Amino acid sequence: MSLEQLWDLYQEHGYRVDQPIGANPLDQFYAALLAFGHQDLARAAELAIQAATGDPDDRVFTEAAAYLSRVAGQGKHNVYVSGDAFAAFIGGGGNVPLYAATSAALRAAYSEYERLDVLDIGTGNGHALLPALTPTINRLGVVEPSAALLAELHARLDGSGRSREAFAGTAQEFAHHDNGGWTIIQATYSLHSIPPDERPGLLRRLRDLGQRLLIVEFDVPEFAAMYDPARVRDIVGRYQRGLAEYTDDGGLVAQGFLMPVLLGYFDQTAARTTYEQPIAAWADLVRAAGFTAVEVRPLYDYWWATACLVTGSG
Repeated sequence: MSLEQLWDLYQEHGYRVDQPIGANPLDQFYAALLAFGHQDLARAAELAIQAATGDPDDRVFTEAAAYLSRVAGQGKHNVYVSGDAFAAFIGGGGNVPLYAATSAALRAAYSEYERLDVLDIGTGNGHALLPALTPTINRLGVVEPSAALLAELHARLDGSGRSREAFAGTAQEFAHHDNGGWTIIQATYSLHSIPPDERPGLLRRLRDLGQRLLIVEFDVPEFAAMYDPARVRDIVGRYQRGLAEYTDDGGLVAQGFLMPVLLGYFDQTAARTTYEQPIAAWADLVRAAGFTAVEVRPLYDYWWATACLVTGSG
């Protein structure tokens, strides 16, 4: 039985515990995702173990089997994203050259001005921003809703002696109160958390607040449905590449970060926090916001998707 047949049966009959599956490991994994999405955690673990047994060289299957076995025994909330695992993830693998390319692109943009004012939206702990900073920046603004990340960012900026204006809130809240005057407004890997229906209004407001907009996001494909077989194949292929970058940490990144995120794509009970889209859609939004000169260029071919820079000015 193929993924397409399983998908057709699911669309017709909904989730069924007794659904015939077959012996193909990818089909078994697909059925595990359906079970997980419908909170049948024991069945999800059983099916993932079958997939891993059928193809023990596929780390997506083996890591998912280990993770889902823990979830079935301990519950989702007890085995979700680990801070240590995320730190190991962001500081290793393809993230190292990814963030180096991102910071270099920001710094190159700053170098086009003798003096400038920079606003960074969704700064986090400054992983992309701090290496890009130049002495030519007169005024630096940062927007970050996470109190923990903002505290870490303050500590890092204090260590460098860099002054800043910090706003502890969302981009939408900041845009409502700010008076503008920014040379560059930038957002690296942060705007995908903005719900799609709020993006046009936010970008129009940013057009009023600044001369130039820099957005860095991943160029991801778009799929119509959560369990679309093409989407499942696409995510499995991407995670096979991602997991290959973290092989010597005893499963820390895989179990503490990558598997929770992968399974989260198929969790129907979890509130959605990211809304990625193709980079062409970001460029269209920037144009619609009133930026007349819009350019797109790739920055780094990351395992998840190619990171691209969208620039809007004029």
